[in-house]
Amino acid sequence: MNTEPSRDFYPPALQCPSMHCDARPKPDNVSLLVIHNISLPPNQFGGKHIEAFFCGKLDKNIHPYFSEIAEMRVSAHCLIKRNGEIIQFVPFTQRAWHAGKSSFQGRSICNDYSIGIELEGADHIAYTPIQYASLVKLSHYLMLLFPQIKLSRIVGHCDIAPERKTDPGPMFDWSFYRQCLVAL
Repeated sequence: MNTEPSRDFYPPALQCPSMHCDARPKPDNVSLLVIHNISLPPNQFGGKHIEAFFCGKLDKNIHPYFSEIAEMRVSAHCLIKRNGEIIQFVPFTQRAWHAGKSSFQGRSICNDYSIGIELEGADHIAYTPIQYASLVKLSHYLMLLFPQIKLSRIVGHCDIAPERKTDPGPMFDWSFYRQCLVAL
């Protein structure tokens, strides 16, 4: 019996497969963790709109903003809801489409070598304690699976696309998050 942890899936996560992904150019080269935020509609929480968006099933008629984004083909590996629930859309060994035009330490196309984690949230709204707890556990799991991911290689979307993105925003407590990770 194989007791190795899966390099594809996080066991506690609810699986919600997205077709918005493809093969990584070098599957064994995962070395970056990118933290994002998302809320649909903007600054509103709850419901299944994020899941529908990442799976290409967002109904553009539900909200005016949705008509602007419904045709976009984006995804993340995982989403952490406000209640701490984790939903996984893309296997970690696949390339999710979360970073867009991006660069880290002189290396472009971050989607090729990163894992994208979305927090249900907004730049100027505090994240919940249970979200941090879930993020710390998931991050620790990923750091064990992909040893090239070190604390110095856990960044925000704002760090890899500073001209375009601001997430996870000023309300994300990097110090607290890193302290929790180090304590594990």
